[in-house]
Amino acid sequence: MTQSMTQSVTQSVTQSMHEERPRGPKAASARALDLDALAAMDVAALGALYAKGAAPSSVEALAGHPRGRMLAVRTLDGRRRGGAIASLARAGWFPWGGKSFSGTGASGRGVNRVHLGGRHALFPFHTSIRASVLDGAPCVALDYDLPDNPSFIRAIHDEVREVAPGLYLGPAMWKTKTTPAFVLWFALDTRVQSEPIGDK
Repeated sequence: MTQSMTQSVTQSVTQSMHEERPRGPKAASARALDLDALAAMDVAALGALYAKGAAPSSVEALAGHPRGRMLAVRTLDGRRRGGAIASLARAGWFPWGGKSFSGTGASGRGVNRVHLGGRHALFPFHTSIRASVLDGAPCVALDYDLPDNPSFIRAIHDEVREVAPGLYLGPAMWKTKTTPAFVLWFALDTRVQSEPIGDK
């Protein structure tokens, strides 16, 4: 993908996010939000919802083993294959089960729960409350640039905001020489906890 194409895609995701909107989980739609509701939304709708979300006052709000769901993928948005991927992501055997978090205050750490040939705690990250690379508003950023991770994982930038009580939405992005390029949306539901996998 050329640099101009990458910038165009990222701009299309963030365009509506610079409008002034009330923030926080109460700003979400009156319709109850959960992982299934988010999975029914497209890239643009999820971007608008993320813009209304808010960062928690402490990373401790994410502590535990919230269930995760991969949502809309940029390159498959609105296509038949996108619907198939969404269906697979709902399956109990889908390889990514979510993330596990620990920490208090403005920083912490975590791992990804991967169900592939067993259950594994892989790809650690550090968490911090800081400005989003998408719109500059506060978010919980996930930093994978750690020695334990392979280079392709260290190039990932994730961040999340709370969009309904206990429900967190975020973009997964790929670091480039300029700004991170948007890849897909994912969500974590702290109201639905999974079994931990060993020690983080």
